[in-house]
Amino acid sequence: MVKKSLLLLVAGILGWQVALANEEITPALVSSMDQVIPGVKPDSVSHSPINGLYELAIGPSIVYVSRDGRYLFRGDVVDLRTQANLTEVKRKQARINAINGLGENGMIVFAPEKPKYTITVFTDITCPYCQKLHRDMNKLHSLGIKVRYLAFPRAGIPSRAYDDMVSVWCADNPQKALTDAKANGGRQVVPKRCDNPVAAHYNMGQAVGIRGTPTIFLENGDRVPGYSPPQRLVQLLETGKAELARQ
Repeated sequence: MVKKSLLLLVAGILGWQVALANEEITPALVSSMDQVIPGVKPDSVSHSPINGLYELAIGPSIVYVSRDGRYLFRGDVVDLRTQANLTEVKRKQARINAINGLGENGMIVFAPEKPKYTITVFTDITCPYCQKLHRDMNKLHSLGIKVRYLAFPRAGIPSRAYDDMVSVWCADNPQKALTDAKANGGRQVVPKRCDNPVAAHYNMGQAVGIRGTPTIFLENGDRVPGYSPPQRLVQLLETGKAELARQ
């Protein structure tokens, strides 16, 4: 197992964003990583704030592995002196990186002429508060907010909601199809099929812990569950920008 894991490390090390000297990554650590995520490379491996513990970013998740590869930790590291949740800072960045990795070309995007902010919204066409948020689009644009939609059929896959959202994403004009579907409560969606990212969006939503829609992600990775008025979103976006500037 160790030899196999070392081969995986050598083969994939350029693909990792490894923040450690190669000699610091022990065979036991590599073996442990391969057991946790067989055949999957972490997006990053770095020192954690705790001596002897390494931090792994795997998609939207953060886990910790001891240097000898024996112990795996899932949970939050909190600095009791400052009360800062150090894991959540990294988790937010991992979340937004994973979401951005889906690619904007697979999202349905509504952008003002000169965007100042971007929000990414997991949405369901049958969700009343998703419909309410969409009705705010003109106001959102007037405030400089660009909206990127990802599909999250709450009923899961397979379901009628999933099929309808596939039809929306496959429409000749997805923006219009989404607007029309939300305006009529998710009814009367014209069936259409194509290669589409709806399942990938749904799986990502599950990976980042979404339980309902709309769920809004800000540029700094903060999550806003449920509907939020445009002015409140601007306040949150400004706070997020200030946080990013401090990092």
